[in-house]
Amino acid sequence: ENYRSSVLSLKAYEHNNGPVNASIDFLSPRDHDGHGSHTASTAAGREVHNASSLGGIASGTASGGAPLARVAMYKVCWPLNGTLENGNSCEDADMLAAIDDAIGDGVNVLSISIGPDELIEYTEDFIAMGALHAVKNNIVVSVAAGNDGPGPATGQTVTLEKLQKNKMYPLVYAGDVVEPHVLAKFRG
Repeated sequence: ENYRSSVLSLKAYEHNNGPVNASIDFLSPRDHDGHGSHTASTAAGREVHNASSLGGIASGTASGGAPLARVAMYKVCWPLNGTLENGNSCEDADMLAAIDDAIGDGVNVLSISIGPDELIEYTEDFIAMGALHAVKNNIVVSVAAGNDGPGPATGQTVTLEKLQKNKMYPLVYAGDVVEPHVLAKFRG
């Protein structure tokens, strides 16, 4: 399998905003703010020993979900109005072009860390339409539900249990706590 190592989708951006200012953003899949690098390492990062969260919490070995996977980066977001302070612009046509490129490249999984700022109808959600096209081509798709935060209510859990303050809780291997009726259809 020969994946392209990187794809830039910026035709729609440049049509609407002019050329990307290469002095403030990279004309490569490299990101200026670490977001793409972070999400790629979450998906396929190799093992890092002696890692921990801020403050030393959860120390141990960290890795992405599929550490032996190969990554192809598709960059579609560019500085809004030519400055980093205004955030990024992710044009719908560029996102669809990148999804089409990924399908053509034969990827197995798409992890899209782009989400709408507000709830929109499916018929207006280009990411959803592109994701459906990818799924129809037998590609697993994971899409962000939004990228707001940090802020109030952006990091809340959906668990029913309340954790006790100042108590350490162990990490567990997901395979040890499987609910048989939940994953039964996915087992080989």
